[in-house]
Amino acid sequence: MIVEQFRTGGDRNFGYLVADEPSGDALVIDPSYNPGMIVRFAAQRGFVIRSVFCTHGHHDHTNGNELIHRLTGITPLLYLDRCPRTGIRVEDGAIFPLGSLEACILHTPGHTPDSIALSIGDALFTGDTLFSGKVGGTSSEAEARDEYNSLHQKLMVLGDETRVFPGHDYGVVPVSTILREKTSNPFLLQADFTAFFALKQNWAAYKKAHGIA
Repeated sequence: MIVEQFRTGGDRNFGYLVADEPSGDALVIDPSYNPGMIVRFAAQRGFVIRSVFCTHGHHDHTNGNELIHRLTGITPLLYLDRCPRTGIRVEDGAIFPLGSLEACILHTPGHTPDSIALSIGDALFTGDTLFSGKVGGTSSEAEARDEYNSLHQKLMVLGDETRVFPGHDYGVVPVSTILREKTSNPFLLQADFTAFFALKQNWAAYKKAHGIA
């Protein structure tokens, strides 16, 4: 499996290409500001893009959708969309074939109601739900609770060796692991939701006190 991380622009956005080497089949995640760079990379290496996914509907993750459709003929998929090629709906637990690989959809509401993560082999693409050492922004206690549940019930149950590929370069490293996040992410170290939400409400002060950028 090939995983290529692209700095697409915007607010330190990441886009991704995942390819199955034996078949040459590939998918793209969050092409955002520079779909052409990802499409060129695939063409240069002989990969055929079969699907494009956006981890949620915010403009900084979807603004490249029209261009990548023009370049590839593929309509990017968001939560609850149905893939015209496979007939598979983007929903929790859905499996999209990728050559000898499978891409499993995890619905991870919180940052947005439509947030998804994609689990492919030992790689997890978390969008804006989980960053390295941080988590996605929320604007209410209800959204924070949804995010807390998504983090603990959908993501932290994956294997410790799982690589974490976030939607932005906001953390201390561009690629993390589930184990690293479990043992160092201050939000994931909180004992319960009450403490998690309190940290969210006081994050600016916490960052200043601990020298976090």
